[in-house]
Amino acid sequence: MQAYNFIGKNVLITGASRGIGRATALAFAQNGAKVGLNYRSNDEAAKHTLKELPGKGHQLFKRDISQKEETRALIQDFVKAYGQLDVLVNNAGISIFHEIDQVDFDHWTHAWEKTFETNLFAAANLCYWTAQSMMKSGGGHIVNVSSRGAFRGEPTKPAYGASKAALNAMSQSLAKKLAPHKIYIGVVAPGFTETEMAAKTLTPEERENLLRESPFKRMAQPEEVAHAILFLASESAAYSSGTIIDVNGASYLRS
Repeated sequence: MQAYNFIGKNVLITGASRGIGRATALAFAQNGAKVGLNYRSNDEAAKHTLKELPGKGHQLFKRDISQKEETRALIQDFVKAYGQLDVLVNNAGISIFHEIDQVDFDHWTHAWEKTFETNLFAAANLCYWTAQSMMKSGGGHIVNVSSRGAFRGEPTKPAYGASKAALNAMSQSLAKKLAPHKIYIGVVAPGFTETEMAAKTLTPEERENLLRESPFKRMAQPEEVAHAILFLASESAAYSSGTIIDVNGASYLRS
C-alpha cells in the first residue's frame, strides 16, 4: 500500500473489528496514526484487531451507534481520550434481506428501520458530532463507506441500496457546507468485498456468480478498499472533497 503520513493524527473507525474496518485500522496504524476502534458487540474480534495494530496509543470504543445518544457519547469519549479527532471513517453497516415479493409487511418495515438506523442515521449523527468537534480544532476529514448498491440497485435488499444512496447525497451536501471549516468529506463505494464473513456465508454458487461480475474474476480485497479510504483521509485529497471513489473491479460502471 502507498505510504501516507498520518503521524500525529487521531482516527476513529466504526465497525472496526472485522473486514474493511479491520483492514483500514491496520493501514492507518501502519502509517503512524493512533486509531480508535468502534464496535458494537464482538469483544473477541475487537480485542484481536487491537492487538494486531502496530504502534502505540490505540483504543477500543464499544458503542452501539444505531442509538442516537451513543453517537454523541462515542465522539465525546474519543476526544476525551485523544484530545481531538482528525479523521472519522463511517464504516459500520448492516444489510437485511427483504424481497418485496417474499416477506410480510412487518419484516419489510423492520428491515427498512434497522438498516437506516445504522447505515444512514448513525453516520449522519456521527458526522454532526464530529463536525462540532472539528470546527473547534481547525478541521479534519470524514470518509463514509458506501456501496456500488447505491447505484446499481439491490433487489433483494432495497433498504440497503437506498441507505447507501442517501449516504452519498448527504456526504456531498456536507462537503459543500463544511469546506469553509476545512472539513473534507469523501466516500468510498466498494463492490462485494472478500471478508471472513463473506467466506462463511456465501454458497459456492453465490461466490461463482460474484466472481463473474468483474472482468478481474475476483472480489475486492479489504486492503484495496482501505487504500481508497486512506487517500481520501490524506491532506493531499482535500480538493477531492465530495468525491465518490468506486472500488468494484469494473463490475459496475456509472457515467
